[in-house]
Amino acid sequence: MTQPPAPDTPFESFLKTDATGRQLDDIAQYVAQIREVADKLVTDGASRADAKLLAAALKELRHCFRVFAAYRGTRKATVFGSARTPPDHPAYLAAVEFGRRMAEGGWMVITGAASGIMHAGHDGAGRERSFGLNILLPFEQGANPVIHGDAKLMNMRYFFTRKLAFIKESDAVVLFPGGFGTHDELFETLTLVQTGKSHVFPIVLVDEPGGTYWKRWQEFIQQDLLAQGYISPSDLHLYTITDSAEAAAAEVTNFYRVYHSMRYVRGELLMRLTARPSEALLTAIREQFADVLSGGTFEVCDALPEEANEPLLTDLPRLKFRFNRHNHGRLRQLIDLLNAV
Repeated sequence: MTQPPAPDTPFESFLKTDATGRQLDDIAQYVAQIREVADKLVTDGASRADAKLLAAALKELRHCFRVFAAYRGTRKATVFGSARTPPDHPAYLAAVEFGRRMAEGGWMVITGAASGIMHAGHDGAGRERSFGLNILLPFEQGANPVIHGDAKLMNMRYFFTRKLAFIKESDAVVLFPGGFGTHDELFETLTLVQTGKSHVFPIVLVDEPGGTYWKRWQEFIQQDLLAQGYISPSDLHLYTITDSAEAAAAEVTNFYRVYHSMRYVRGELLMRLTARPSEALLTAIREQFADVLSGGTFEVCDALPEEANEPLLTDLPRLKFRFNRHNHGRLRQLIDLLNAV
């Protein structure tokens, strides 16, 4: 009778030392975990298809990480929208304008690298300020001429690795009208932020001037999701709707006016800020956002010892608190209050 496989070793207990007893650094330990998991595919009797899928996914992600690594200090906005939008369409022209404004502000633009809105985002940003994550399909998805042949163009076999790269590398997600793929990307982004699987960042839905595409989507969200109790009222603060490329660019850049980034340390959320909150602002935060706490209160502090691996952020003040990890819409409202001062 075939015996069940032995339980996997917890990741926390993976190789702390190498064969000679030498302590491994953090990266080496994670690489050791990858090797361990890969070896277990053999002992598990994994199928050829499963092994091939994992190998291809790992290769794709490793390549993406390597390409993006050289630009890690530059803010990036991902642009989603239909590949079928023609160049003379108002939404296309709005996406060009958005890409141009972001590039002028020092940002870079990531798109799916194809035609339509993706081409428009690259048109506006220009080749030097563009990244492309192209999905390999039998139709509709050749790289547009702006990014074609550029080292920042990555060709992906799987949608799931492509989506991971989009969200991991983005400081904002901006969506223009599109089809199934655009809504898939929107709802996945919202889900990741709503559940705390991604950091909070701007999600902006941009209509053509005077358009109603996202306004009608909003009606569905309010009448069929919110009214039925499937989402919370504060979830509506996770995104913004506009019909202006200028307003969309301002929404993205203003999000980082005072707020910089966040990180959890020993169960506490640290919001890194570019300006130290005043006592009056701290008092207002304590009064208005007590509902997001799982204990304690809001405090202003300096960098903690656990953040030593991020030396470029050492000088930034922190807003420290125990977030309940539930209501991320309220977290977005807190960031808006910090940025409004």
